[in-house]
Amino acid sequence: MPPDADSDPSRAEAALPPLPSETSPLLGPDTKPLPAPRSRLSTALSEAWLLTRASLPVILAYTLQNSLQTMSVLIAGRLSPEALATAAFSYMFAMSTAWLVALGGTTALDTIGSSSYTGAGDKRDLGVLLQRGIAVLSGFYAVVAVLWWFSEGLFRALGQEEFICVESARFLRWLIPGGLGYVWFESMKKFLQAQGTDNNLPQHRSLFLSSSFFPLDMSPFIKR
Repeated sequence: MPPDADSDPSRAEAALPPLPSETSPLLGPDTKPLPAPRSRLSTALSEAWLLTRASLPVILAYTLQNSLQTMSVLIAGRLSPEALATAAFSYMFAMSTAWLVALGGTTALDTIGSSSYTGAGDKRDLGVLLQRGIAVLSGFYAVVAVLWWFSEGLFRALGQEEFICVESARFLRWLIPGGLGYVWFESMKKFLQAQGTDNNLPQHRSLFLSSSFFPLDMSPFIKR
């Protein structure tokens, strides 16, 4: 009578599956059929369309957002050469101070917010980051606002002409409330982009907001 497998230790060990090693695959064989291979041209076109669809709302939003200062310079150019020089110098100084604070700070918020929204278990952490970002950037902007308010003496120390010193300082004082709104707008835009979906709805929201104010920027050029 042949010996039973349970009573023969050698046959029992041979029936067991081999022990995994460092080179053993973690997953078993995939029984699903592989998708049909796509041509290089088809893959390139699909990737190009995906990037275009995702980037167009952001490009248009930034274009409309920058139309405010573009229209201001164009309007000032129709007044006098001195007004054009004042507007151009003031926006250059605003870009090198407040606008860079907003863009640099919100870029960090974009990086941290995206990883927090996708990796954190609690989606409300993104809202906490938004509140902290607005508070920190508003504190930075308060320092810039003080610099703008007393910029007349700074421009004289830099050797600018007298009308530039006086008029640019006046221009920047009126721009202080708008600069704070720009900081908050950039923070909210990054907050929405961090929650991006397949249809890019959050990016469309900033585009809709920017386009709603574009007719007001163009209104001085509409002939009555």
